[in-house]
Amino acid sequence: MKTKNILNILSAAIFSIASNYLNAQEKNYVSEVWTADQGKNYKNPILYADYSDPDAIRVGEDYYMTASSFNETPGLPILHSKDMVNWKLVNYAIQDVLPKEHFSVPRRGDAVWAPSMRFHKGEFYIYWGDPDYGIYMVKAKDPLGKWEEPVLVMEGKGLIDSCPFWDEDGNAYLVHGWAGSRAGVKSILTLNKMNPEGTKVLDKGVHVFDGHDAHPTVEGPKMYKRNGYYYIFA
Repeated sequence: MKTKNILNILSAAIFSIASNYLNAQEKNYVSEVWTADQGKNYKNPILYADYSDPDAIRVGEDYYMTASSFNETPGLPILHSKDMVNWKLVNYAIQDVLPKEHFSVPRRGDAVWAPSMRFHKGEFYIYWGDPDYGIYMVKAKDPLGKWEEPVLVMEGKGLIDSCPFWDEDGNAYLVHGWAGSRAGVKSILTLNKMNPEGTKVLDKGVHVFDGHDAHPTVEGPKMYKRNGYYYIFA
């Protein structure tokens, strides 16, 4: 009888503790929806999500951004904002990853690396490097509409992190980095000349930077021009 009473007491105690815990959890639950906008200021991260290697541009009063999507489809997410704090996912630039046969099975971490988004002569362009196949480009007049089929601008292994640049004189260029896992080097930035349409490179390119031991890894180059000077940020 004594043992039975002890078991009853223990059961009641355990039930009470569990009930109190569940009630506390329910009472104290707070939504974990992240809000970066704080009214007059904001807090980071502005996007509490996985948007690797983001690149953003401003067109008029609108901001657009894209990011790496690797082997996921649809890919190359298009995000829109009016203030660079509140972003909304509005579209995807590609529906398939090329070549389709290769990506008909999972290829974790391959395909779309570090895109660059630009606006040129009324059209939106996105360039990205596939470390196994080369540099691709896709474009659209309306970022919210259907994007054209991707074009292979530069074929080769180890080509990544590409960025286009259209100069005032009509010349077009493409700067890119190298994937050490494919090319054996990762400290070099290479600049190629492109055709004005931005659909293919016209030369073998020149190495404009080699970090050697001082900068063994250099990635994500972005090219600009200001007051007559050319800049590459990486």
